[in-house]
Amino acid sequence: MYEDKIRETERLIEQQNEWRSRCINLIASENVMSRRARAHAGSDFAHRYAEGHPGERYYRGTSFIDTIENTLKSNLKMLFECTHSEVRPISGTNANEAVFSRLINHNNPVMVNSTPGGGHISHHKIGSVGKFTKNIIDFPITADGYHIDVDKTKDLIHAVKPALIVFGKSLFLFPEPVRELADVCVENKANIVYDAAHVLGLIAGKQFQSPLEEGAHLVTASTHKTFFGSQRGLVLSNVDSAFWRKIDRGAFPGSSSNHHLNTLAQLAICTYEVMEFGQQYARDVIANAKALAEALDKQGFDVGAKEFGYTESHQVAVNVNKFNGGEEVSINLEMNDIVLNMNLLPHEPLRNATHPDGIRIGVQEMTRFGMGKQEMEKIAELMKECVIDKKNVKEEVNRFRSAFQDVKYSFDSQAGS
Repeated sequence: MYEDKIRETERLIEQQNEWRSRCINLIASENVMSRRARAHAGSDFAHRYAEGHPGERYYRGTSFIDTIENTLKSNLKMLFECTHSEVRPISGTNANEAVFSRLINHNNPVMVNSTPGGGHISHHKIGSVGKFTKNIIDFPITADGYHIDVDKTKDLIHAVKPALIVFGKSLFLFPEPVRELADVCVENKANIVYDAAHVLGLIAGKQFQSPLEEGAHLVTASTHKTFFGSQRGLVLSNVDSAFWRKIDRGAFPGSSSNHHLNTLAQLAICTYEVMEFGQQYARDVIANAKALAEALDKQGFDVGAKEFGYTESHQVAVNVNKFNGGEEVSINLEMNDIVLNMNLLPHEPLRNATHPDGIRIGVQEMTRFGMGKQEMEKIAELMKECVIDKKNVKEEVNRFRSAFQDVKYSFDSQAGS
């Protein structure tokens, strides 16, 4: 009865696979897993449950996932030089939920990055933070819009005495002033959470900042942006055991039950890849982001934060207002198989969210497919031809992308050996 419908779904899956293999993907929140990690998506773990901690499960039949989970947690502690790692959240927002639910009481003041200033939706009134308090205060930002104003923020912390400070962004070009604000947070008994969703791989690769060392109490993250996957969340910390027990209960039973064991096993594989290749990958990602930003600038685009070297992460921000804004530009680029997202820029009011001036670009996926600085210059040229010259560059994009099909920084060549 449903055979035709199943076949249609299968066709759509194959069309997605084939189409994305032809595209230049510049979505800043995506990455690809290696073939070796992807191969285990359909394992028996996809059918199973494992509530609780390894060795303390509420279900039987978990001995193999117990070993995988314990090893993964140990590897993350080594990689991030921390004493606690929580791997049961199934997304970055799920990790945030676990933490916010334990650290925010009703109507506590919480300080975050504003949406135009790059903050993630889970940090705001309509997201996770807003479930626990409506007393949400935006960090003051500098005139350029891409940095927190440290002096004004210190004054504000003294004045409002927030229960929680949330660093980290969705538009995330530069490190956050964790070290500069840690002392004033301690003085005012404010916990510091650093949402590393976008920059987790850069932190793992020792090329960004080390938020726990600089004074953050907790790091939350998703694991599939500059980290190698799979799509999950985690929490890292060096806090004492009593504090950590609160977070542990926030993850389970607070924000999750079963924690998707098949993707947990994949994350264990991907973490080994980060341990082996992460530092070189992080260096290459940042170098590519800078190269693309400079090339776009030369091609006539208004690239953000030029006076600060454009970026120190995987992302580039571009104001395309003079080309009818981020919505139209992103649509035109997608029609030419260059995929990225429209994005609010710091100077814009929140009401512009659906029609912003900006686009956000991430180079982490194309870097993982082996592209370097020369290819970044080619991407800038293709974007100029599409957006400024109004040319159809789809066939050229597909030819260019066809040479970059294998995932690098991986153990794929050793699969099955």
